[in-house]
Amino acid sequence: MHSDLNNFYASVERLLNPELKKAPLAVCGSQEERHGIVLAKSEEAKRKGVRTGDTIWQAKRKCPDLITVPPHFDKYMEYSRRVKGIYARYTDLIENYGIDECWLDVTASLAVFPRYEGRRYTPDGDNFDDDFLRFLGDTIRFAVRDELGLTVSVGVSFNKIFAKLGSDLKKPDGTSVISKRNFANVIYGLPVSDLLMVGRATDEKLRSLGITTIGSLAAADDDKIIRSLGKPGQTLLSYARGQDDAQVAHMDDARTLKSIGNSQTYAYDLQYTGQVERNIYVLAESVAARLRQSGRGYADTVHLWVRDGSLESFQFQKKVRHTALCSEIAAAAFDLFVRNFREPFSIRSLGVTVSGFDGGISQITMDEAYGNYSKRERAERAVDDIRKKHGYASVQRGLLIHDPENMHNDIKNSHLIKPAKFDDPSDDDKK
Repeated sequence: MHSDLNNFYASVERLLNPELKKAPLAVCGSQEERHGIVLAKSEEAKRKGVRTGDTIWQAKRKCPDLITVPPHFDKYMEYSRRVKGIYARYTDLIENYGIDECWLDVTASLAVFPRYEGRRYTPDGDNFDDDFLRFLGDTIRFAVRDELGLTVSVGVSFNKIFAKLGSDLKKPDGTSVISKRNFANVIYGLPVSDLLMVGRATDEKLRSLGITTIGSLAAADDDKIIRSLGKPGQTLLSYARGQDDAQVAHMDDARTLKSIGNSQTYAYDLQYTGQVERNIYVLAESVAARLRQSGRGYADTVHLWVRDGSLESFQFQKKVRHTALCSEIAAAAFDLFVRNFREPFSIRSLGVTVSGFDGGISQITMDEAYGNYSKRERAERAVDDIRKKHGYASVQRGLLIHDPENMHNDIKNSHLIKPAKFDDPSDDDKK
C-alpha cells in the first residue's frame, strides 16, 4: 500500500482551530523572512486555483477570501507519528516517503485485519480479489479518519510504484486498487509525468520521443529509451511495465535514508561570493552533523541547490571521496557555486545535500590510516558534543567571526527535516 495524507498541513491546522474547517485555507511561510509562499492548501483553496509554491499575493489574487496561517511543524511531526502508530498495528514494514506519505507491506500480516466475510485469499499475492484489496486499504483509511480526524488516500497494488500511482487516483479520502489483472486498463492511459522519477526535464525528453503516457513508455523500444536517458531509462521502463521489485523497508531501517540536506531562504539576496561561502559553511555544518548522527557512514556525492533573485532554480552535484567532514562538504559545494556563478549575482536561497552513503564500510584510505582525516573528524565530533551541551554559538568557525547573524544560525535544530529528492535522471546538464 501507499498512503498519502490529504492536504496534511492544512488538515492539521483545522484540527488545531476548528473555526477554519470550511474556509479556503493556505499554510504559508513568513513574508517578513521572504518565505512567503504557499506550503499547503485546503481543497477549497485548490478548487480556486491556489497552488503550492504560489506567493501569498498570487494566492489571494486567485482566492480573495483565502485565510493564511503560519506553519506549526512540531504539530505536523506529532500527527505524522500518530498516523504511523496506527499503521504499525497492521505491519512493521513501514517506509517513510516524507512527513505525510508511507509505503506499507501487509502481505505477511493479513491476520491482524478485521475479518472480511465471504472473501478468500492466499498469501502469494496472485489470488486476492479487488474488493478484498480495497477492504484492506479502507480499513487503514477509516482508522486514521475515525481516530485522528485526518483523511488519507490509499493505493493498493503488487509493487511500490503502482501503489503510489494508486494513492493519487482518488483524492481526497479514497482507496484505489491496481492489481495484476487490471493495471494496464487503470494506468496505461495516465500521463507519463505521473510516474515516479519522471520530473519536468525527463517528461520533456520523453515527449520529444513521442512518449506521453505510461502505456507508451511501457511499449517503447528499450534501446531508444536507454540511449536518451541512460541507465535511469531502464528503471523507468521497469516501473511502467509493473516490474518494480523493490521491497518496503522496516520502520526502523536506517537504510531508507537516501540523502541528508538542508536549505535556507535568506532575508535579503546574497550578492557577494564571501556571503555565499559563509552560508554554504553554515549549511554544510548542519548536514555533516546530521550525517555523523545518522549512522549511515560517509557520503560520496555533494549536491548544491541555488535559487536566484528571479526565482529560477539550479542544481549541481559533484563526486567526492567518502566523507563526513563539514570542511570537505562545504568546499565541494562552494566549488560548484564558483564554477557556475560570477559576480554580480543575486542569490535568494541555497541548499546543500549529501548522498551516496557507504554504510560505514568504506575502504580505509592512506589519509585516514595516517590520522589526518581521523583527527579532523574527531574535532568535528567534539564540536557536536560541545554544542549539544552549551548551545550552537559556543563554538564557531573563524570564517563566521564577522557574521554575527550566522554565528547563531542553528540550522540543524531549527529546520524541519524533509526528504531531499534528486530523482530526475535527465537533469545532468545542470549538474
